[in-house]
Amino acid sequence: MSTAGMAHLSRASRKPASSGIRARKPGGADAGHRVDFGPLDDWLGFHLRMAQAASFQAFARLTQEFDVRPGRFALLMLIGRNPGLRQTALSRAIGLDKSTLTPALADLKRRGLIERRRDAQDKRAAHVFLTRAGEGVLQEMVRRAAQHEANIDRIVGKDNKPRLMSLLRRIASELD
Repeated sequence: MSTAGMAHLSRASRKPASSGIRARKPGGADAGHRVDFGPLDDWLGFHLRMAQAASFQAFARLTQEFDVRPGRFALLMLIGRNPGLRQTALSRAIGLDKSTLTPALADLKRRGLIERRRDAQDKRAAHVFLTRAGEGVLQEMVRRAAQHEANIDRIVGKDNKPRLMSLLRRIASELD
């Protein structure tokens, strides 16, 4: 990445994302005290959340100088892969409502990573595009995200990944 691109990123106002949850094995010790997780210890939803928190924290460590949280990275990826995508289609694709998507896009725009263009026929609609800086950030983040995915693949195991992906997709679609 160019020095100008890195300087642009260093102006970011947020620290790397942290969910506030530390991924620990249920029942683990903290300062000599055992934590009773009760039924959470056997609840899949709880462990999905803990795994997500651990994954997001690991991703943030790999990409900290970009100050782009995993959700913002996903937005950059979808915008980069679908230039000119309408904001409403982006919202549906990523599962964010307008009140969540709008500030996220405003942040990416403020940082010079995306631009919004009004639709010529429908002035209420906007299309989103990556800027040149956004393309550079996305390219480097994809490289680092691939490292992160390789680590997750190592943990899950090559033989288990297809089944896990299938189950996660099923959970997402049936609980939607």
